[in-house]
Amino acid sequence: MSAGKLGGHALIGALSLLLATGCRPRSSELDESETPTKTAGGGKHELVEIDLSAGSPESVDSGGLFPLPSSRTYAGLLRTLKKATDDEDFGGIFVRLGLADDIGWAHTEELGRLLEEQRKRGRPVICHAHALSNASTWFVARACDRVWLSTAGEVNAVGIAAQLLYFKRALDKLKVGAEFIAMGKYKSAPESFTREGPSDAAREELSEALGSIRQSWLDGVVASRKAPGVKESLETGPWTAGEAKARGLVDELGTESDARKEARERADAGKVRVAYGPSARSDDGPGISEILRILSGSSEASGGRPHVAVVPAEGAIVMSSGGFFSEGGIVEKSLSKTLRRLMKEDSVKAVVLRIDSPGGSALASDLIWNEVSELRKKKPVVASVGGMAASGGYYIACATNRILAEKTSIVGSIGVFGGKIFVGDALKEFGVDSVTVPANPAPGSAERAAYLSPLLPWDQATRERVQKHMATTYDLFIDRCSKGRGVPPEKIRSVAEGRIWTGAQGKERALVDELGGLWRAIEVARELGKLEPSSPVTVEGSSESLIEMLMLDDDASEGEVGQAVVRARARKLALDQAMPRLLRPFAASFSPLANGERVVAALPFALLVK
Repeated sequence: MSAGKLGGHALIGALSLLLATGCRPRSSELDESETPTKTAGGGKHELVEIDLSAGSPESVDSGGLFPLPSSRTYAGLLRTLKKATDDEDFGGIFVRLGLADDIGWAHTEELGRLLEEQRKRGRPVICHAHALSNASTWFVARACDRVWLSTAGEVNAVGIAAQLLYFKRALDKLKVGAEFIAMGKYKSAPESFTREGPSDAAREELSEALGSIRQSWLDGVVASRKAPGVKESLETGPWTAGEAKARGLVDELGTESDARKEARERADAGKVRVAYGPSARSDDGPGISEILRILSGSSEASGGRPHVAVVPAEGAIVMSSGGFFSEGGIVEKSLSKTLRRLMKEDSVKAVVLRIDSPGGSALASDLIWNEVSELRKKKPVVASVGGMAASGGYYIACATNRILAEKTSIVGSIGVFGGKIFVGDALKEFGVDSVTVPANPAPGSAERAAYLSPLLPWDQATRERVQKHMATTYDLFIDRCSKGRGVPPEKIRSVAEGRIWTGAQGKERALVDELGGLWRAIEVARELGKLEPSSPVTVEGSSESLIEMLMLDDDASEGEVGQAVVRARARKLALDQAMPRLLRPFAASFSPLANGERVVAALPFALLVK
């Protein structure tokens, strides 16, 4: 085949390479748990199996190089649960948790609430895990009638804490300088480079936020697990499987097969259907129409019926993709393109913006704010906060009609910061000198012209100009929140200053309209969009189409596509080795500074509570 434009033959060639490099092969050995539908005896009902061992990603863009089908997303999980529990043949639920590493606080609250509803309706919910964390211990306490743990498993209920890193002494030893300005008393991100420990304000806000999460966690577990001493056990682990059972954190020890057998008996199930997870029947893989949609970035088909569109906005906010720590994220160009498309689609009657972001570029956040505001003029937009909508993430949320969050979500951090690292003195230690020659001979011209340079610190006049720029951006942030939320700027300022709040605290301070998860946000969107309760829901890709992700033009040749795929695969492997996945959004939120932007709206620290 000759190399040419990306036509039909080249498309098939590119798809073949994608399938070879981007999809995980399944094991050739199938055990009982991997069979989508299994005969279980002579019972009259159906046992629905939910497999959370591989997580429940928010976005179709979370599957690596090749996107996931929407049925494998978190929204797909909620839709599956609702559909399954409305089935008359449904008798009970079996939940496989595996190591339960990917269940965050927001998912814990919502899924626990939904499964608790089934328990109250008399339907058994049996869960099995190999290990439990702080968050998943809360989940099983609320969601499950019976909690099984592998005999060699453990319960890592150890309490909640945050660890912060400070680099000032290391930078001082290296003769590396740090120039940073923060707008807001609590906007403490620069402290990692300018201090040896947290300021009083930073310690205060973090302690109060963690205390709020801790209280929700303790109250939630104790309300469901009535065994004596459970509350104390939650912060004094880790516990072996035997100890966890003795302390009432789990009910039984054994294998997944043992737990599934009990679930079948309790549900009087004649068959077991895997409704969610890697082996679910609806997840056999995308068809050709789905592949073409992924390549082009076009909308998921909804048959033209009036529906709600869920748009995941996950990760750091950046103007363009391609930084080393970038793995998707919220790319302004791509998200804005999606929002404009949804505004024009008549069948989309309401939009849910599912946000899980620590923030990032202030410029990109403001551009997206404008796009959401324009969309809001045409149809209702509801923000659903997952783990966090902090700083730039909250900036975007403020443009919507309503903001919903869980008690343990993080919101706020209304503030900005900016600066640079400069290495001129460090280079001198190695005999490297730098000289700046300005075109204008007037005093101060060299410092002003080189203010973006990593070789020099700012002089006082330049620092004052940068601070004025940041103050203007901070005032704009306040103004955007004020207009979006419909409250006076003074009220926003009183809860701003870069301070983070939990969803529960945010609700008390009018930063959040309602406590609830993604499904409640979909219900609110249906109400605002005047849709029927059973109207369809689609999950849209907020990231680039595959061609855009590979940074190619639409008329790229087959050879160019193939080479780009190989490069993307190599980059992903390098990224996997360079930094833990959960920390990448926080590292990427600083990337605008490296790309020439001077003002960032990002969370002051990497806050990961599990």
